[in-house]
Amino acid sequence: MKRRLQKKYIILILGYSVALLLIPYVLDYRSKSPQVRDGYQQRKCPDLESTIALWSSTRTGNSTEVEDYNGNRSQSRTHIYLHATWRTGSSFLGELFNQHPDVFYLYEPMWNMWQALYPGDAGSLQGAVRDMMNSLFRCDFSVLKLYAGSSNVTTSFIFGWKTNKVICSEPLCEAYKKHEIGLVQGDVCSKCQHRDLKELEKECKKYPVMVIKDVRVLDLAVLVPLMRDPAINLQIVQLFRDPRAVHNSRLKSKLALVKESIQVLRSKKQSDKYKRLLVPSNRVHRAENYVSSAMELICDNWLNDMLLVMNAPPWVKRNYIQLKYEDLVLRPVDELQRLYRFSNLTLSPAMEKFVVNMTHGHGYSSDKPFLISSRDAKEAIYAWRERLNVEQVNQVEAYCNEVMRQLGYQKRNMDKT
Repeated sequence: MKRRLQKKYIILILGYSVALLLIPYVLDYRSKSPQVRDGYQQRKCPDLESTIALWSSTRTGNSTEVEDYNGNRSQSRTHIYLHATWRTGSSFLGELFNQHPDVFYLYEPMWNMWQALYPGDAGSLQGAVRDMMNSLFRCDFSVLKLYAGSSNVTTSFIFGWKTNKVICSEPLCEAYKKHEIGLVQGDVCSKCQHRDLKELEKECKKYPVMVIKDVRVLDLAVLVPLMRDPAINLQIVQLFRDPRAVHNSRLKSKLALVKESIQVLRSKKQSDKYKRLLVPSNRVHRAENYVSSAMELICDNWLNDMLLVMNAPPWVKRNYIQLKYEDLVLRPVDELQRLYRFSNLTLSPAMEKFVVNMTHGHGYSSDKPFLISSRDAKEAIYAWRERLNVEQVNQVEAYCNEVMRQLGYQKRNMDKT
């Protein structure tokens, strides 16, 4: 009898606790005016349709107001985001900015957040990614402390710090000089004294161009608020690559990518179209299945980005540039000139020599696939033809058919024989 009464009391207490938690939330939400929800609280990341509607309202609004908005955008400093996905050659693209004397460059600063908030799905993290980027572009690195736990945050906490030209050069470290072009060796930079983030913020403010490279923005719509902010005036360089080559490279690095592939897949699991992707058909090769399944979502996001830009107003298109990895490595000097022109940077003979050397190395394979090194450009482009089987090629071409058509990648038309 006593046990039954205890169970009833426990159930009542639990129910009461839940009610106490839910009722204030519901009342708070219902009491908020539309102006408060839209004006002061952070909005959800805009989807494709709402963002296209935003472009349309901007285009059809008062033309004088639009011109004033464009004319008053900050010109004192250039902020660039390298928008890419995993294994598209984005590390190489980022290195072309890391080497430039006028650029303050950050390599995948959102990595710390994703690790700290794992296993949060990629979609739910998009607002936090944008907020972090907003702070970083203002040279406010205190946001990194949110994901550092109890550790003392110094320059060594920043992901990729051992190859960062600013962190490893004077005045923060005597190992290198920022104006001298050449790859930073991690074993050399690791000997540099760890600096307080305040010192790095001070250096950040000295540079006329700031570039962030990351792979954790799922679609361009997330960045719309930063593009509209006159204080940031965000410019975007979007890197594409043949989906078959991306898939080949992802398979090669599957163990390193499986966690983030699952995070990407979880962001779409509520959709009937994607539910099957989180249930691998072959449990023996689970990592490969997760990494392969994420390719479908990657191509869908690429297509959304293309549609978004096509419907964007002129000022957005002026702040956006599309780049194909194949063009960059086959015509490195021409593409680097176009890239630097967009970024308000000058191309020196030393940088021309650097980009040519980086794309005319020996071979493509590397024991460390995330290591930036000189590669054979043609082998890097066409390696998938030798390494993917017929089924893998057909699968990617089926998933990414429209994206490949838009970007001009020809199908190989491989049949099972």
